[in-house]
Amino acid sequence: MRILGLEVPDEGLVFLVALAVHVGAGLVCVVSGTTACLARKRAGAHPWWGRVYLCGLGVVAVSALVLAVVRWPHDNHLLAVAVVTAGLGGFGWAARRRRRPGWPVRHAVGLGGSFAGLLIGFYVDNGPQLPLWDRLPHPVYWFLPGVVAAVLIRRALRRFGVNARLWRAGPPAGWPAPPH
Repeated sequence: MRILGLEVPDEGLVFLVALAVHVGAGLVCVVSGTTACLARKRAGAHPWWGRVYLCGLGVVAVSALVLAVVRWPHDNHLLAVAVVTAGLGGFGWAARRRRRPGWPVRHAVGLGGSFAGLLIGFYVDNGPQLPLWDRLPHPVYWFLPGVVAAVLIRRALRRFGVNARLWRAGPPAGWPAPPH
């Protein structure tokens, strides 16, 4: 069956309901994540939209699990993307909550990476059906959103004057020291 020009598998009512929830939550994540990213980094809009983003991300992850179970093993790679994406979101949230040295970098990398994961999941699943994207080789769906996100995260960190080392106080025990 086709919905809004995209081919959607006919896997029954559970799949369609989970897909509707998944798409809705994904749209909430795109709007709230973009708004949080563009908002001033202080009390108010940034943390509020960030919480909306994380709640939406949780719904995306749970609905991805339902979709993957219904269509196993066809969608197992998308479940892996959802797990990594949710993990990155949790990492970014935890960095902000704990406020250890260097937390802004971990916060930005975690939440920015989770946003990239949302886009990767979307393009990997839908890219072959989208105009212009359907002409790109499949690996581009996996790598382009991540590369763009990495550049934007680095640029944002520089803009806010943050030294983009993950471990400002030094690397974890047993890791080699970075070159100076």
